[in-house]
Amino acid sequence: MTDCKRIAVKIGSNVLTRADGTLDITRMSALVDQLAALHRSGVEVIVVTSGAVASGRSEMRKLSAPKHFDAVSARQLYSAVGQAKLINRYYELFRDHDIVCGQVLTTKENFATRQHYLNQKHCMEVMLDNGVIPIVNENDTVSVTELMFTDNDELSGLIASMMSADALIILSNIDGVYDDDPSLPTSKVITDIFPDSVLDSDSFIQAKKSSCGRGGMGTKYRISMKVADEGITVVIANGKRDNILPEVVSGSRKVPFTVFHATEKPVSSVKKWIAHSEGFAKGEIHVNEGAFAALTSSQASSLLPVGVTKVEGEFEKDDIVRIVAPDGKAFAIGRIGCDSESAAALAGKQGEKPLIHYDYLYID
Repeated sequence: MTDCKRIAVKIGSNVLTRADGTLDITRMSALVDQLAALHRSGVEVIVVTSGAVASGRSEMRKLSAPKHFDAVSARQLYSAVGQAKLINRYYELFRDHDIVCGQVLTTKENFATRQHYLNQKHCMEVMLDNGVIPIVNENDTVSVTELMFTDNDELSGLIASMMSADALIILSNIDGVYDDDPSLPTSKVITDIFPDSVLDSDSFIQAKKSSCGRGGMGTKYRISMKVADEGITVVIANGKRDNILPEVVSGSRKVPFTVFHATEKPVSSVKKWIAHSEGFAKGEIHVNEGAFAALTSSQASSLLPVGVTKVEGEFEKDDIVRIVAPDGKAFAIGRIGCDSESAAALAGKQGEKPLIHYDYLYID
């Protein structure tokens, strides 16, 4: 990874907080020192940070008589208070290195349309062009229920993909992906996962989520595989280890961590956006065996109306839709070239233009 020009670094809640939920300023300072060193070496750094809700929660505990709220209200309150505290810490720590950082708060809706996606990308490109380190976090004050990312692992994958990063480093409180329960003394870190690796993740990925954040290793593994499939190297490492970022970037392997090696096939920026847009799908296109075989073959194929058996949902031209195999499982997503009424009218017909062109189709 020594030749990386742009790196996204995701720092999890369990890395930034102590057991009592307060910010671990010592750890945060050490990580900023490492990020600053990367920046000075010429690497463009994007930080995706957790910790706002945990920080706000600890701050609100200082009140003599805090009020009790429902879960959504509490999350909004803690985020509003904690985000101010968190970004101020980052600002002060980077300022000590004469580096400017800037806050980027985003929501899932900012990735839902291509225009919003490009607007956000442009903002961050301008920051990087001017030597500013983007500090990205979900805007939990407005992101609730279905509008939320699964967690910041999902957000970091979206950001790395959107910004065409050479690598994504996910810092957690364990050394990587283990071949069994990490608490067992016989468990070992899987150091390398290649594009053609055949692994039964259900046999070694624990369903348990982290104590502070919303995610767990299952999400990290799924996001890492998807991002690596788009041509971006992904590393899961222990952010509580000293000097972990230099260790990862140098590839010295003096400490254990898991590397998801990137596939060599190129993926366009549009396909990268589509790959992460499943949560925004407005409808489903069901296909027959012939269309399924064509789309999943090694040859580039568009989705033609003749292979469509059913259209479900209401959508407009350029919306994201799922493509469903004959067995009922979604296997692809794409940006459709017509609305749902037109798609239903064209279903099964020969000699028509593609419903989804190959350039706007991502096979999962």
